Amino acid sequence: MTHLLAARGLIKLEITRALRNRKFLFFSVIYPSVLFVIVSGTQGAGQVPETGLSVPAFMMVSMASFGALTAVLMGNSERIAKERESGWVRQLRLTALPGRGYVLAKTASAAVVGLPSVVVVFAVAAVVKGVRFEAWQWLALTGAIWAGSLCFAALGVAIGYLVSGDAVRPVTMIAYFGLSLLGGLWMPATTFPGWLRDVASWLPTHAYAALGQAIELGEAPHAGDVALLVAYFVLFTGGAAWLYRKDTMEA
Repeated sequence: MTHLLAARGLIKLEITRALRNRKFLFFSVIYPSVLFVIVSGTQGAGQVPETGLSVPAFMMVSMASFGALTAVLMGNSERIAKERESGWVRQLRLTALPGRGYVLAKTASAAVVGLPSVVVVFAVAAVVKGVRFEAWQWLALTGAIWAGSLCFAALGVAIGYLVSGDAVRPVTMIAYFGLSLLGGLWMPATTFPGWLRDVASWLPTHAYAALGQAIELGEAPHAGDVALLVAYFVLFTGGAAWLYRKDTMEA
């Protein structure tokens, strides 16, 4: 019970800190919506090849996923690396919060903060581009993109424990832009060369965007995409927990 209360307290603290960071809110909430308007406007209202989706509908899911990725990955990794250097993490070890509770609290709080970016992109798509879906599809899209972001929140925790405060930003940026570009969030993977499409199909960002695209077509998310995201989530969470314990032993 004490462990649960400690984890809930940390989640509340993390959410409050993130919502007070105006720079973080701009890049995680406003920036993806602006990109959506720009990209969907330059591509016209035609269909994206091999997807059955219009450009605005396709880019809505891509930019909502990108916004959630920004919130959970960029915020988590840099904050944790700085907390390690400042001694904040060592202070937390003196509390009732266990290692797994710390990792899960960081992952959950980051995912909650990522939710506004998804909602804002959806609202802009509906108002500016006239994107329309059934009520159940809007709800399913929100739930799928939010749940999928947990995978990248765990990756952010792992990176925060893997590298130092000086190296965390370049390492995170490489992961951030690499996953976004190669996973097809900025441009359809259907436009990639054959070999690059094969690479993209194994990336978590590709499966992540595919969840929402399936729902837009009125289908259930494909089992392969769900399984791939779950596998990455287990990998990233396990890695984050191991790095946390390793850091604890070295402290």
